Amino acid sequence: MSRKKEAGMLSVIIALAWPTMLEQLMQTAVQYIDTAMVGALGTQATAAVGATSTVNWLVGSTVSAFGVGFLAYISQAIGAKDFDRARRASGQVVTTVLIVGAFFTLATTGLSGRVPVWMQVDAGIQQMASQYFLILYAPMLFRAASIIFGTVLRAAGDTKTPMRVGIAVNIINIILNFFLIYAPRRVSVGKLILTIPGAGWGVIGAAAASAVAFTFGGIAISVMFWRHRDISPKGQSLRPDPEILKPCFRVAFPNMLQRFATSFGYVAFASMINALGDVSTAAHTIANTVESAFYIPGWGMQTAAATLAGNAWGARDQKKLRSLARTILPLEVGMMIVSGGLLFLFAPQLMRLFSRDPEVIALGSAVLRMVAVSEPFYGVPIVLEGVMQGVGRTVAPFVFNVLGMWGVRITGTWLCTQMLHLGLISAWACMIGHNMLLFLLFTVHYLSGRWSPERQTRAAA
Repeated sequence: MSRKKEAGMLSVIIALAWPTMLEQLMQTAVQYIDTAMVGALGTQATAAVGATSTVNWLVGSTVSAFGVGFLAYISQAIGAKDFDRARRASGQVVTTVLIVGAFFTLATTGLSGRVPVWMQVDAGIQQMASQYFLILYAPMLFRAASIIFGTVLRAAGDTKTPMRVGIAVNIINIILNFFLIYAPRRVSVGKLILTIPGAGWGVIGAAAASAVAFTFGGIAISVMFWRHRDISPKGQSLRPDPEILKPCFRVAFPNMLQRFATSFGYVAFASMINALGDVSTAAHTIANTVESAFYIPGWGMQTAAATLAGNAWGARDQKKLRSLARTILPLEVGMMIVSGGLLFLFAPQLMRLFSRDPEVIALGSAVLRMVAVSEPFYGVPIVLEGVMQGVGRTVAPFVFNVLGMWGVRITGTWLCTQMLHLGLISAWACMIGHNMLLFLLFTVHYLSGRWSPERQTRAAA
């Protein structure tokens, strides 16, 4: 591909990636604010909120897998200029959201009392953690709509609508946090003394704020999806259509297994860390929150890679497909080097935003500086997985992620924390080993060309 075409592709990549990055940045900023607000209530409150956060990843990432199946199908249909096929698939997306949302609402709220016990949460905060979890998942139908409809809109090249809705959700969450978490208080502004109203609900207030915000987000993005010019489900059949659902679920199923297995691994990982005590749980929760901001370039680029790969394969533009990773990877690695460097330099200052406990700050700073070194390497598999999702190749990523999670992170953490009693630093060392293995496996697989649908088409011929 000529330099002119590569420059054109780079501009498209950036146009697709920046709204997702801004959306992720806003979500992370709100997560920072949430953690800081709850952190002001004490270490136990932080632990109660963070103790079940990995279950949130488990549920959210499993729901996201359905979106990935439709992403591959719709992005390829749009690449082939078959907008009728894309709209028919949108009708099936609505049906999927209703079924998946209802299922996870019943499952999560029904198990809310057991989750903190399974996560080995300290007995003194189990009830608080259970109440937080129940309220957070009551609007699961709306959360499913936000996740799946947002993914489908991005598949159509519309990354700005999910961004706008996400920003609105986060602003609502911040405002409600301010009034629901804290009790009424008096604030001095110069000579003026203001009385700030507040419900004083503490951790429960944080959950209620998030639940209301999620509900708004689900309704808003559903309206936007319904009105979309190219992929509106308006007038489309909602009855299950095997012709559309089979190829979508063929892509979604390995991705769902991958996300479920890796997210369940996060649950097992967090459970072992929770058993180390409140200080380790709080340090781990805060460090995870801090670290999430520095993965933003990766997730933004993954969205662009998945959409463009699907479009290229749908149009059977093999040159564009082959050049995509060559164009996006150097940009991604450069951005992750910068973000990793900033994380390494400012780890203690970032930890102090969320905790005043010297032990929590010191422990969290140590693990953040460890993981900062691996950031550029982890950016590579994130982007390559996006390319493979776009062309509907999700089996290899499933194998790689499960192998890394359970073969390295979980087994290693169990040996280090349960057998050798080495603590949180050893657990994060196992997490870094997991990330490095993913870098190696995805890079080798990509260079081999076995992921390419072009190669598989030639082999079938």
